[in-house]
Amino acid sequence: MSADSKQPQPPAPDDWGAATADTASLLLSGARLTDGRTVDVRLGGGRIEAVGTAGSLTATGARVDLAGYLLLPAPAEPHAHADTALSADVPGPVSYAPDDVQRRATEAALLQLGHGATALRAQVRIGDVHGLGPLEAALQARRSLRGLADLTAVAVPRLLTGVAGADDLAMLRDAVKMGAGVVGGCPDLDPDPTGYVEAVLDLAAEHGAPVDLHTDGDDPARLARLAAMAGGLRAGVTIGPCAGLGRLPADVARRTADRLAAAGVTVVALPQGGCAAAEARGTAPARLLRAAGVRLAAGGGALRDVANPVGRGDPLEPAYLLASQGGLRPQEAYDAVSAAARAAMGLPEVRVEAGFPAELLAVRGSGLAGVLSLAYSRIVIHRGRVVARTSAVREYCDSAAALDLPRQTRPDTGSPPGGGDVRS
Repeated sequence: MSADSKQPQPPAPDDWGAATADTASLLLSGARLTDGRTVDVRLGGGRIEAVGTAGSLTATGARVDLAGYLLLPAPAEPHAHADTALSADVPGPVSYAPDDVQRRATEAALLQLGHGATALRAQVRIGDVHGLGPLEAALQARRSLRGLADLTAVAVPRLLTGVAGADDLAMLRDAVKMGAGVVGGCPDLDPDPTGYVEAVLDLAAEHGAPVDLHTDGDDPARLARLAAMAGGLRAGVTIGPCAGLGRLPADVARRTADRLAAAGVTVVALPQGGCAAAEARGTAPARLLRAAGVRLAAGGGALRDVANPVGRGDPLEPAYLLASQGGLRPQEAYDAVSAAARAAMGLPEVRVEAGFPAELLAVRGSGLAGVLSLAYSRIVIHRGRVVARTSAVREYCDSAAALDLPRQTRPDTGSPPGGGDVRS
């Protein structure tokens, strides 16, 4: 059996560099949007220049045929663990040597990019015997990824209060000066969680930096204090994974969610499970949080480390889980890993409209529900150029049973593909 030569194809590698320069244009032709329209999209200078009806636009650079693909704003990863990623199979203790951290962080980011995440927020532990070495490695990985994906490092100290936390507090200040874009931490692990949060918020306010805190969220009084303290931070406060909220009585969880919403705190859920901070399994109550008006994003968390040795690093996975188990509609679930994730990370909004950043993901399929179910073939666009592609072909051998089954039709003609080829 042979693949159907008339089936829409992903761009060949030779097409990738055609729109490398910021001034070059790239035409995405025949793409389907979530509202059902089929359009041409012209990209240039890292932004969307024009969107028109299919066949109406021209470009001076390359053309990518997206017939059979759904074109979406690219997802983002708001909660990755760069320093421990891909370490589950490493024999013995995990190495935090800068070269090892940089290699793992870069490889993990490329894996996530291949799935569609063009921006990542990477949690990096500082202090203890490792000092600032892992952070420097993550910053080096960020530099090596320039032009492929945007990576922001979150400095995560273990302790910040008392005599034991004094060194980590000083190190956190140094981390911000080095280039950590976000002030993070795990207040649940400090003997004085409220003092820990206060120290983080004070430092973040001093430097105009956003805050990203790990918390299980199972203590409503602690979350209420956090909300009261966080409301005035202009750069924004994100907390997660907050699986403990789902274990609270419903009325207590609702009151807590109301306080978080009033303070403008964003919750990042991790539907695939906990992360390196060893939270209990489960996920934040997505519907309850959305009903309260809380800004809800979703991320992948641990990527094949000891906390989750089977983490996939695929932003469509948490969206799928929010839709299949969290009670969200497909569009709401995808927004959690795209628009809401980008907003949580302080990134500009993306729409498939002229003037918006050209951060896009094309996934083979005709509708969002199908894409979240079977999203294999993907084309990833960052700053107006194709930076990654995945092409999946499934073939079935000819048999009497197979020949009696309905055949997949091509979206453009309605005719069945040749042979036994099914593209996903």
